[in-house]
Amino acid sequence: MSGLDSRIVVIGLPTVAASLRADAEQAIWFTQAYTIGSTVALLFLGRVSDMYGRVKVYNVGFAVFTVGSLLTSLSPSPNFFIASRIFQGLGSAALFSNSAAIITDAFPRGELGTALGINSVAFRAGSMFGLTLSGLILAVLDWRFLFYVNIPVGIFGTLWAHIRLHEQNQPERRSPMDWPGFLTFTGFITSLLLSLTTAAYGIGESVLTASLGFASAASLFVFVWIERRRAAPLLDLSLLRIREFTGAVTAQMINSMAWGAFLLLISLYLQLVKGFSPLQAGISIVPFDLAMLFLAPLSGRLSDRYGARPFATAGLSVFSVSLLAMSTLAPGTPYPTLLVFLVLGGAGMGLFNSPNMSSAMGSVPVHRRGVASGLRATFFNIGFVLSFNIVILVLTFYLPYGQITQIITSEGSLNTIAANAPRFSGALDNLFLVLTTINTAAIVPSLLRGKRVEGVPPEGEGFGHEPD
Repeated sequence: MSGLDSRIVVIGLPTVAASLRADAEQAIWFTQAYTIGSTVALLFLGRVSDMYGRVKVYNVGFAVFTVGSLLTSLSPSPNFFIASRIFQGLGSAALFSNSAAIITDAFPRGELGTALGINSVAFRAGSMFGLTLSGLILAVLDWRFLFYVNIPVGIFGTLWAHIRLHEQNQPERRSPMDWPGFLTFTGFITSLLLSLTTAAYGIGESVLTASLGFASAASLFVFVWIERRRAAPLLDLSLLRIREFTGAVTAQMINSMAWGAFLLLISLYLQLVKGFSPLQAGISIVPFDLAMLFLAPLSGRLSDRYGARPFATAGLSVFSVSLLAMSTLAPGTPYPTLLVFLVLGGAGMGLFNSPNMSSAMGSVPVHRRGVASGLRATFFNIGFVLSFNIVILVLTFYLPYGQITQIITSEGSLNTIAANAPRFSGALDNLFLVLTTINTAAIVPSLLRGKRVEGVPPEGEGFGHEPD
């Protein structure tokens, strides 16, 4: 359900933006709002999950996600759509922060990579279905049906999770909630994301961006000061002393800065440069997911046997090669060439995701898996949001903001879009070069994570890596 919903927005973005008369900034927020809503709540929900039970929070998250889908489908304006997506993101946070922790609780370490690989396959299957379903819906129905389809699935999922999922870990019911930590962390994340947004979109004066940046830094300082003095902190900072965990989540965050806008850019290229319909664009991207679908469980199984570091690092390298290849795309590039690039990119992400997640989650103490999963997801989402800011920032170097709005929302005439297609394609090429550089930087923390020391219980400080 989560995978389907994320891709439905990617393929349907031009149609939804045109229908609601959104500008380029609002159109990109259609995708960002969901991520921002989940990012703000992740650590809080991770802590609540450790206190009251991961399955309970997961079930509530499913229900909130479903209601958010209903509100999104009823949106009368861009701002209502954005607000509904933020609410939907809150439900997503409960799912995203707990799914890996629930699986980690349920499987022995020797099978963890395989289990998380299967979980990745489920998400990818939903993603592929979202690509094709969105095209079919937009071909015959109103865009609101993109979100109507979530409602019956969400109701079933909420009930089925309630019936079938059971707690595998004893909740820490006596631990108090760290409200000062929650408030300062929320202030940090909100100010950070808003400052990045104003910087990328050029909203207001530079004083606003600087003020938000200062507020973000000050909130982070106070948050760390509070957490170091709390007996039951929102974020157990000792997790960051685990080299394997820190290396895995840092590599994931940098990779998500490159990965976040990847499929949106491919969708825009196919629809606005190549002239594909939404259905054609969705079907054309499916090979990326097929490659990912094939390699995710395989790399997870192999990482159980040989360790996560070589497979995660190799996956990052292959994805960088794919991004570099994407920077050569032009209006006249034949689809078979793009197909090769997509398969290569899917293979790279398939190699990286399962071993890296297994490395992060398998390296932390059992009683901290909820907050560790929330922290891992927070790192990912910060990078994901940054990716969209990078898109707008780089695009404005090549095209005026008004033309970007016309192109992305399809509000301009076909002649206007066609006339700007070569420049838009050139801007996309430069974007892919920037994303290549960013993703390649993720190789460094991936290599520095160290090797797992088998047989060491995951309770002590420094667990999960070789001694320096």
